[in-house]
Amino acid sequence: MSTAVVIDAPGEHRLVPHEPRRPEAGEALVRVHASGICGSDREVYQGNRPEGYVRYPLTPGHEWSGTVEAVGAGVPESLVGRKVVGEGFRNCQVCDRCHAGETTLCTAGYEETGFTQPGAMAATLTLPARLLHALPDDCDLTAAALLEPAACIAAAALKGNAQPGERVAVVGTGTLGMFAVQFLKANSPAELLVVGTRRDREALSRQYGATDFRTKDQDLPDDFDVVIETAGSADAARISAALLRRGGRLVLTGIPAPGADGLDPTDLVVRQLEVHTVFGAPPDAWAHTVRVFAAGLLDPLPLVTHELPLAEFSQAIELVGAGDPKVGKVLLRP
Repeated sequence: MSTAVVIDAPGEHRLVPHEPRRPEAGEALVRVHASGICGSDREVYQGNRPEGYVRYPLTPGHEWSGTVEAVGAGVPESLVGRKVVGEGFRNCQVCDRCHAGETTLCTAGYEETGFTQPGAMAATLTLPARLLHALPDDCDLTAAALLEPAACIAAAALKGNAQPGERVAVVGTGTLGMFAVQFLKANSPAELLVVGTRRDREALSRQYGATDFRTKDQDLPDDFDVVIETAGSADAARISAALLRRGGRLVLTGIPAPGADGLDPTDLVVRQLEVHTVFGAPPDAWAHTVRVFAAGLLDPLPLVTHELPLAEFSQAIELVGAGDPKVGKVLLRP
């Protein structure tokens, strides 16, 4: 029998029978291969997600891959049988921001798969077909389940606009950090520094293309052209800014606790730093990610350490929050 995870309220979840919802006009029904768990899923389960960015009861799951099983009216039949991933933000398509391609800034209000709309921790997922991105037929769907976090970092890489020969750095060594290393490496930097707190991530960082690895307690340079921050702490944001030359480009992707001290506005102004932020991934970042993945320039599989059935959702959530250096990306398999 097909099942789905439902979080009824913070700290309360159950496994329920799942009946696929037939796709309506403009929709597609996807058979889920795998769904990843990240810190925001843990926030949903614990009740720490900011108000307005979650709606209970909820089937979570915004990182996923699968295969299209059926399509509704107006959707090409050729999509059936294709391996796919999908954007999470359910944008309105008609506001000024959506027309500009900035769908994560949609002014119609926040709606996202796995947070306010049913997610992929279920046997199937029905969603607007316009959100899907088709993958190569020979791709590994387990690896593809990590393309959502990769797309968020692709958005950061596009905003950072690193040029060949520039000196670039990544702060943070989690899943996002390792994707940032891969995207920046693809731009042929002169140097690629990774700054983290875990020495055990040095080997993987270098495998992905880092030319140097340091912890925050070591001497750090202050003349890099582009820095992408992925750790989600005020300390990481401060370190990232300090790594930059005057006029350098900083991209923040992590979300620290509200009110956290970190960046000094005076320092940003005096040093004329160019600061960007990322929350989610717009269509251009998704398209870029799929292209890079299809070209073999992204290798997500080494980041996956655990694959569990849906019935072990609570164990998976505990793994993600345990702080165990042996735990990387955790996937749930329907």
